[in-house]
Amino acid sequence: MLNFDFYNPTHIVFGKDRLGELDTLVPKDAKVLITYGGGSAVRSGLIDRIVKALGNRKVEQFGGIEPNPSLETCERAVAFIKEHGVDFVLAVGGGSVVDATKLIVMGATYDGPVIEVMKAGVPEVPVDMVPSPLPFGTVMTLPATGSEMNNGAVITYGDGKFPVFSSLVFPKFSMLDPTLTFTLPEKQVKNGVIDTFVHTTEQYLTYPVEGRIQDRFSEGILKTMIEIGKETVENPENYDIRANHVWASTLALNGLIGAGVPQDWATHLIGHELTAAYHLDHGITLAIVLPALLEVKKADKLEKLAQYATRVWHITEGTTEEKADKAIAKTREFFESLGVSTRLKDYGLGEEAVDKIVKQLEDHGMTRLGEKGDVTPEVAREILTRAL
Repeated sequence: MLNFDFYNPTHIVFGKDRLGELDTLVPKDAKVLITYGGGSAVRSGLIDRIVKALGNRKVEQFGGIEPNPSLETCERAVAFIKEHGVDFVLAVGGGSVVDATKLIVMGATYDGPVIEVMKAGVPEVPVDMVPSPLPFGTVMTLPATGSEMNNGAVITYGDGKFPVFSSLVFPKFSMLDPTLTFTLPEKQVKNGVIDTFVHTTEQYLTYPVEGRIQDRFSEGILKTMIEIGKETVENPENYDIRANHVWASTLALNGLIGAGVPQDWATHLIGHELTAAYHLDHGITLAIVLPALLEVKKADKLEKLAQYATRVWHITEGTTEEKADKAIAKTREFFESLGVSTRLKDYGLGEEAVDKIVKQLEDHGMTRLGEKGDVTPEVAREILTRAL
């Protein structure tokens, strides 16, 4: 097992009918800014319920945070905070709102352009650059990204998507009420299932390092998502099914299953470029890239793929290579069973998209991806070609 540090201070508040507890979670004297996305949180009455739960606190609102949140939107929110003297932020929505809020709370206390914080985000924004971000909490309405219990964000700027990390932007608390996800559009639920699944494979389908506990946790998440994936899409108000979806999404990216094991992330980084170039949903890009990547990198991932085949898909017959092939096919079938195509051609994209994405990867310095740093632009081209 690899050396690791594990730290996660986020307080999880899980279950139905708990909005009233915001009054005890948010400091009594806080001037609060609620950040949110489109109008659904307003139309559903959720924002009004949250304002009521916050009692006599002064509350401001900043809406319009888009999917794949932009630097420009974050900059406007930072200017709003500085103008209104906010000292606590409450993110209401899915991963995009929470990601944006992480950059916003850093930008709000940084004496300089917000873009400088964003560009310093890998491997991590230096603590002495932003030593005291504003505190924030979340009320989650979409199970997908795990952003509610980690210290990472992805911000869109120009033709790129930029990861931003800081050890100081774990949410103080995250309220996970599965009932708040019941009215999600079907497409967003599908994307959330895929995002949870692929977050897990990025930390599991690499190479063995005797991380037995991490493997078992990962396999449990994968098996759960296979069991409930279609049902959570088709029966959105089944509380028990959706509760498992919500918790699996959080556990898939809160640092636990990735501690002490190699991590890949090439699927996500190639997928980010597809989203930036063609505005495909994040979950869709993952469904396109992962099966093709596993086919191309099968030899390097063979031992873990065979383990995945046996433990997750219950494939027990055949050679190691045959098991790996069957597991990859099962993965593609799972995504397709949700009604999500795994081929670029089904989104009107052909060879020209392969050329464009490879060039973007090169332009953004993403030339040594994967757990071994061997997913070069040439390998990425092979993966994207397989995905046609």
